[in-house]
This record gives sequence, C-alpha cells and structure tokens, in this order.
Amino acid sequence: MTLKHVTPPLRKTGTPRAGASILRWQLAYGTLGVPQAAAPIAFGLVALPLTGSVESGATMVFAMTTAQVLGAVPVSRLGRRFNGVHYLRALIAVRTIALAAVTVLAAVGAPFAFLVAAVVAAGLVNGAAYGYQRLLLNHLVSPDRLPRALGVAATLNEINFVLSPVLASLLGAVSPVGAMAAITVLGVGPMLLLPPIPQARGPQDGQPSGTGERIPAEVLLWLFCAAAGGAAVAAVEVGAVSFALSFGLAPGWAFLFASVLCVGAVTGGVWVSLRNRVPERWKVAFFLVMSTAASGVILAGGHIALTLAGAAVLGFFLPLLGTFYSLVVDGLAPPGRRAEMFAFLRTANSLGVIATSGLLALRGLPTALLGSAALLLLASCLAALHAVLARRGRRPGP
Repeated sequence: MTLKHVTPPLRKTGTPRAGASILRWQLAYGTLGVPQAAAPIAFGLVALPLTGSVESGATMVFAMTTAQVLGAVPVSRLGRRFNGVHYLRALIAVRTIALAAVTVLAAVGAPFAFLVAAVVAAGLVNGAAYGYQRLLLNHLVSPDRLPRALGVAATLNEINFVLSPVLASLLGAVSPVGAMAAITVLGVGPMLLLPPIPQARGPQDGQPSGTGERIPAEVLLWLFCAAAGGAAVAAVEVGAVSFALSFGLAPGWAFLFASVLCVGAVTGGVWVSLRNRVPERWKVAFFLVMSTAASGVILAGGHIALTLAGAAVLGFFLPLLGTFYSLVVDGLAPPGRRAEMFAFLRTANSLGVIATSGLLALRGLPTALLGSAALLLLASCLAALHAVLARRGRRPGP
C-alpha cells in the first residue's frame, strides 16, 4: 500500500530532546483514554444507586459518545488556526470540568438527567481531542517509523484499558463517587505531559487551509470497519457489568471481562511495534474475519471460559486494525484536514459504541452481542471484496 507523505518531523528523531518529546506524547496518549476506558464500569456503578438499574450506565455512555459524534468535526475545525498543543490542553480542561461535575452531582444524589447532561459536555470535546493528539505525532516521528510509534501508543492505551476498569471496579466497590473522582484526576494527564510543539499550528493568514479538499471514497470503507470494531469491543466493555451478573458474579467482577480483552490488545500492540509495517489489504480482511469469529464465540458463549477466550482474541486484533486505520487515513486525507479526519476515525469508533450501548440499554446484552457480530461480519465481507478488487486492479493487462 502506498501512502502519501505525512508532515515531516520538526525535530530529528533519535536526539535526546526528540526522544523525550516522543515519550511524553506516548504517555499523554495513554492517559488521554483513562476516562473513556473506565467510564463503562464507573458510570454503571454511579448510576446503579441513583436509578436502581445497571443499564443506566450504558445510557450515560450512549449520551457521551453521541455528543462525541456531534462535536468531533465542528470542534476540530474550530481549532485549526491555533497551536495544536494549546488547543488540545483547552479541550482536556473542558472535559475535566465536565467529569468533575459528574462526580459532584453523583455525590449529592442529583437527578440522573443532570449526570447525563454533564457527560454530554465531556463527550463534545473527546473526538476532537483524539484528532489533535494523533495529529501531533506527525510532527515528532518520521513516516517510516509511524507504525512502530502507533504500535507503542496502542500498547500503552490498552494497558490503560486494562488498569482503568480494574481501578474503577476496586474503588467503585468502596465508593462509586471516589472512582469517578479518581478517573477525573487521571484524565488530566495530557495537559501536563504533552511536549511543547511551537510549529504545530494551522495555516496562517494568506495560506490555504485545505479544508475544502475532498476526501477519497476509500476512507468510508475503513471508517465503517472502525465502527464495526468499536461496536464489537463495546459489547464486552460496556456490557462488562451485565456479563458479570449473567455469570452469577458480583458487579465488581466486571473488570475481568474488559481486562482480558485489553490483555489481548496489549499483546497485539507489542506485535505491531515489533513488525513496524503497514499490513496489506488482504491481511486486514483476515484480521476482520478473525475478529468476527471471536465475536461469534462470545455470542455463542454459555461458559465463562469461552467468553474470555473470545474477548482475548478480539482484543489481539484491535491494535492491528487500529494502527492500519490510522495510517491509511493519514495517507488518504488532505494535509489541511488530517486532524478532522482523525476525529472522524474516533467518531466512527464511537458510532459503533453508540450502536452497542443503545442495544444494550434497550434490548439487553444478547441483542447487543448479535448486532455487533453482524456489523463485523459485514465489515469483513466489504474488506475482503475491496482486497480482491485492489489485487485485480494491480494485475498487468494481457
């Protein structure tokens, strides 16, 4: 696969200063997802005493991710003329204030609708924050080292997705409000860890912004695949409390299911980092087929061991697919719209979370699992068809 050149690094990679900046970016990326990783369990535990229903936590996740979808593009475009680091810190500040409001409202026993309003405010800036965080990496790493850097980032992110649900479960068993306070504080990490990048600014007066350039149609395929993967993962993460209850476990054991998925993802992230390659399209189709099979095992379940095995396999392919989506969007997007397209990528993932969370809240866990498996199956078929057509297009004529 041939990708367009991305923005060249503004410092020579390999120098101590550049190495420290990349490390700070990696740590900031890892902590950026703390609230999102802990939210399914933390929201479920906070909502349970207020509403008496564990599905209310899925409703909060649904509201936050819906707001993320609606705010991703306009909030991303709003910051294109500002320094990327400064704008990202402002977005994190807004999210922190909103999550702090959730904590206070839960502590005072406020009506559930108030908590939903607060998580909506947090979600509005989440997609754009991811877009700008990803965009900043292009200023620190050369194009040929992006797969490895993204693999390391995926590994750190999945370690966060392993530890955050455990933290939310352990603290939530003692105090749900304390769990919310902890993830709010940890979510401040990117504000403190991001390195300064003075050159990471949008076009200045008289320079074209590039926002009017068209997006290639191929991007839509990979955005749909990202949405299908997000739906399958959300079925395990958002439904973690429901899984625990269905197997006769206490709600605090919800972390087990999300943690097994994330351990598989950590393994996959290490694999991506070691290979440092962009997979071919037929391999991506194979990754999607295997993810579909894992989702089917989770759906068929019946025994906790099968469910955990399916979650581990699904998690393993998560960073392999996520790295490819990030690279292909980076290569296909116009330079002036990369932050917007990275936000689109996170938005696509969020649409999958919305679909699963909505099914979970309205119809329960079995329907959510069936819907997410169906989306992955369709994504696998489309990716396989695209790989076949791409191979035929490269064949020499008679």
